Amino acid sequence: MSEEDRILVLTSYLSRESVARIAGVNIPTGKPVFISLRYIYGIGPVKAKEICEKLRLDPGRRVFSLTEKEVLGIRELIDKDYKVEGDLRREVTMSKKRLMDLGTYRGLRHRKNLPVRGQRTHTNARTRRGRAKAIMGKKG
Repeated sequence: MSEEDRILVLTSYLSRESVARIAGVNIPTGKPVFISLRYIYGIGPVKAKEICEKLRLDPGRRVFSLTEKEVLGIRELIDKDYKVEGDLRREVTMSKKRLMDLGTYRGLRHRKNLPVRGQRTHTNARTRRGRAKAIMGKKG
């Protein structure tokens, strides 16, 4: 890549006016498409690559270089084929609530804010349980 090409790419990168807004999320315009799509809740590496393949987009292409038509195509495909953002969050929350209402073991673990998938809690599990609480008279 010559110096002129680098300057041209940098200039177009810095002079981007429109922000790509897909599924209610402002996705970064300076990053490749398959990376930027992951900023949407519910789209990971596999689905991002899948979307690029369905629309025949180069995954390494930067978002600011996409045409308005291509961004619209991405937006329509995601709205039509994928459950993302608010709908997905609502579905996950309702699933947890259903388990709690039924009184299942998993529901009780969710309610008590403990690990749900069988991890040990005697030690570790600090992410779910929070910071360790000091117990009086433990040392000595």
